[in-house]
Amino acid sequence: MNSSQSIIDIGALLDRYLIDLDDGREKLDEAWARSLFTEDALIEFPMSRHEGIDGLDAYHREALAAFQATQHLNSPAVIDLTGEDRAVLRANIMATHVHHPGAAADPLFVGGTLVTGRARRTAGGWRLAALSFRLVWKTGSPPGAGGPR
Repeated sequence: MNSSQSIIDIGALLDRYLIDLDDGREKLDEAWARSLFTEDALIEFPMSRHEGIDGLDAYHREALAAFQATQHLNSPAVIDLTGEDRAVLRANIMATHVHHPGAAADPLFVGGTLVTGRARRTAGGWRLAALSFRLVWKTGSPPGAGGPR
């Protein structure tokens, strides 16, 4: 496999991950997690983290349950291959989180985020090994930070 195809494949993993977060929580099952992540995957958000493939689907469903809806818009990922089977990536994300009615004074929690990560080629193809999300700016309040007025 050539390096251009690897870069396309890795970028598509991040795109699919973000689209799937917005496209219905029922899709976020074990098969979904295994199609995107390595067995030892690490996901880090500002307020929580999860290690390993086991329970990764439930971790995402529970986090998303705090919102009525989400929409994640990302820049193309900058991907650097660091060997035959390893890569690092970086992208910018603007994520809009719609609170459940009455859950917060502001119906939206919007953040600009820098995501960095690692990918690894496995027997099943490229998979995300780590994603770390760093909040750069925000408007509104995250869940539990400002109840109804």
